[in-house]
Amino acid sequence: MKNLVKTLAGLVAALTIGGAFAAGAGYPLDRFPTDKLTQQPALQNGAKLFVNYCLNCHGAALMRYNRLHDIGLTDDQIRKSLLFSGEKVGDLMKVAIRPADAKEWFGALPPDLSVIARARSSGDGSGADWLYTYLRTYFRDSTRPQGWNNALFENVGMPHVFWELQGSRGAKLEEVREAVDEQTGESIGFTKSVVTFDADGTRTEQTVKLEGANHHPSRHWTLGVPTGGKLSQAGFDDTVADLVAYVTYMSDPTAQTRTRLGVWVLLFLGLFTVFAWMLNREYWKDVK
Repeated sequence: MKNLVKTLAGLVAALTIGGAFAAGAGYPLDRFPTDKLTQQPALQNGAKLFVNYCLNCHGAALMRYNRLHDIGLTDDQIRKSLLFSGEKVGDLMKVAIRPADAKEWFGALPPDLSVIARARSSGDGSGADWLYTYLRTYFRDSTRPQGWNNALFENVGMPHVFWELQGSRGAKLEEVREAVDEQTGESIGFTKSVVTFDADGTRTEQTVKLEGANHHPSRHWTLGVPTGGKLSQAGFDDTVADLVAYVTYMSDPTAQTRTRLGVWVLLFLGLFTVFAWMLNREYWKDVK
């Protein structure tokens, strides 16, 4: 019963956080390369990345290791590549971190990721689009406890776990705001703030008053070019795409099977319609 309560709590947290931040902070979503979902090598690499980089803090309480048979992994491969702490192939993908440590380090228990790709979907794009963008939009910010921030999910508590692969970079936020008189509450024009973070995370800010009336509130992030990473930008993007492909698969493991089955069902219905029409014509040919 306790495990069931923890599982439900994790799912509620994931769905709640997903709903609150699905649209991000106005940062445009990059499109996830959906062809990755049908590539077994990509899904297998994504599973390895998930276990090595995500499962230390995030659980996947609705996923069992043996479900990875669906993406072409054998029990022996699962044991050798994905099990490191005495787990069994039939076990659930449980989180390695202790809840007390998570709350101390991050301020809250990281959400369960079993259905995160579905929870993060919004009118701006799919959950895979959100995750693909989020994991690639970290930048240095020395004002944050972990030393990192994110353009899509601002002030996120999660550190940049892939920084060694991607490298470090700065960012710039340009924001236009309406200035309001503190005493009367009336608008007195617009101001523009430019917040800059260099590659070390040092923060600087400049604010100027805008002249004229043709202004409106806006926010725009510009991310610098990553430097010092083990992978090229294209290589890092491909690695993140593999991980997101696996997380998306994990959120709905039967999706590809349903898609393939749906094609055959539609073909059957189409053929059945032809025979039904011919039979109907044969029955009613002598009726005037």
